[in-house]
Amino acid sequence: MNFYDTHAHLTFKEIDLDVIKRAKESNVNKIINICTDKSSLMKGIELASKYDFIFNAAATYPHDVDNEGKEFFEIVKKYAIEKKLIGIGESGLDYYYEHAEKEEQKKYLKKYFELSLSLNLPIILHCRNAFKDLFEISDTFYKSKKALLHCFTGTIEEAKEVLKRDWIIAFSGIITFKNSDDLREVVKYVPLEKMVIETDAPYLAPQKYRGKKNEPSYIIETAKMISEIKNISLEEVAFKTTANAENFFNN
Repeated sequence: MNFYDTHAHLTFKEIDLDVIKRAKESNVNKIINICTDKSSLMKGIELASKYDFIFNAAATYPHDVDNEGKEFFEIVKKYAIEKKLIGIGESGLDYYYEHAEKEEQKKYLKKYFELSLSLNLPIILHCRNAFKDLFEISDTFYKSKKALLHCFTGTIEEAKEVLKRDWIIAFSGIITFKNSDDLREVVKYVPLEKMVIETDAPYLAPQKYRGKKNEPSYIIETAKMISEIKNISLEEVAFKTTANAENFFNN
């Protein structure tokens, strides 16, 4: 039984080799390391050269497009062209905190859509309180292309719109939180064939580890919750979410 963590920030700070060791010991056989600035990307490329089960994706986080968008976009483009990235992301829109102007966020989302299309790389999307704009922009600039909605916390209606575009939905440890009944209803609704799992480490540790730094080895808690919600075996959740991720990222 193997797990695929589709979203972790392993190089956000200093790399913790024990975290990587525990991931392998916990049957996490593939990890997408999400890089959101030059430092995390440089460390990510070095990390991927040492571990054949770690892959990198990169883009400017929506909150940071005002300050880092122009410089980091060119860096992402360079390494994507050099085939050092397995995907583009996380890009998107976040209106929960307005740390960056909405129009600037939209501008860079369009740029990352264009980069994804030009290099035939899948895109990983971040969206909070901005689904209307995300869908409108994607329908114009990214119609009928591969996308993964990371750390989904929306409603069933928003999930329906994601699925209507044939995108993949990623669920995190949030589905294990005591107050996440509505999100568990979304998990119940979304077909297993259209979902993957993630940790978003070092953030969002599942309920069992609340207050601790999250890590890929904890992904089993999210898989267990999906197993419980859908009344299927943990093995089936592991097998299908891994297959879905491998198909999405072509690895």
